[in-house]
Amino acid sequence: MNRRAFVGAGAIVVIAAGFAVVGGKNTFYSALTESFSGGILTATEAHAMAASGKITLIDIRRADEWAATGTGEGAHRIDLRADDFSKRVQQAADGDLTAPIALICARGVRSARVANQLITYGFTNIIDVPEGMLGSAAGPGWIARGLPLVKDT
Repeated sequence: MNRRAFVGAGAIVVIAAGFAVVGGKNTFYSALTESFSGGILTATEAHAMAASGKITLIDIRRADEWAATGTGEGAHRIDLRADDFSKRVQQAADGDLTAPIALICARGVRSARVANQLITYGFTNIIDVPEGMLGSAAGPGWIARGLPLVKDT
């Protein structure tokens, strides 16, 4: 095998390894997302639990994202960039830092990061919806699952 073929084959192996699934997780996706050790729900579970009042579901995306896709039915819209974000999350949960609060974003990257931040602010029952609205390695997402949406009028 000549040097060019050897280097090319090595590059293919490295790229394939980056997309490999190890222990049920896509290693490339896992490298992009922040590790979160709290609870996790699928979009379907989050919808059912929000509809039954078992969780407070919060869509942490931007206003332009809400306008483009709509928001999952039952979700509170709280832009994670708001200066008073943690205060607004607490208000959505009726002031209870121990209440189960599920976060959803587009693809699960921001929700994991923000979940960890809320825990540092004293919230004790934060749940991530890692497949998000648009889908990710964690699942097809709220929209692809055909779950109800609330759109701006």
